[in-house]
Amino acid sequence: MKMTSAQAAKVLRQLNDEHSTIIYKESSTRSFLASVGEDVESVRPDYDYEAAQAKLSEIETKIRKLKHALNVFNCTTVIPGYDMTIDEMLVYMPQLSQRCSKLSAMKDAIPKVRESASYSRSSAIIDYRYANYDIEKAAEDYRSACDELAKAQTALDLVNNTAELEIEL
Repeated sequence: MKMTSAQAAKVLRQLNDEHSTIIYKESSTRSFLASVGEDVESVRPDYDYEAAQAKLSEIETKIRKLKHALNVFNCTTVIPGYDMTIDEMLVYMPQLSQRCSKLSAMKDAIPKVRESASYSRSSAIIDYRYANYDIEKAAEDYRSACDELAKAQTALDLVNNTAELEIEL
């Protein structure tokens, strides 16, 4: 079947949710307590070991196939406007995000700041911390990095929502 990466991610979430539900139900019904003298069959929960294992195996197979197809898609699909695959873009975007965070702090710096006196010093000397870079250039680079991050996110979203991959579940 053909689907977009975004659709495949939704199917993957559904499969993982279904798997978790079966695991939870299995853990709740695979054993039970009965008091001495109580009719064991009257308190036995419904549980079919073989059916549960078969269903879990079926879902796990679908998850493996889906994840493999997504991995292949991500490693081979090039983002238009960027000379990188989705896989590379998924590394590039956190790098850009980290750069934006760093530059945000740098652009907000004051050129000269008085340092707080430490308790261990008994000197009358006042220390100042100086920005050792062009704060305006950091602000410009911040805006540029944030714009690039937004552009990269949009390009990735476009591919994830339009390019189709073939998945056999």
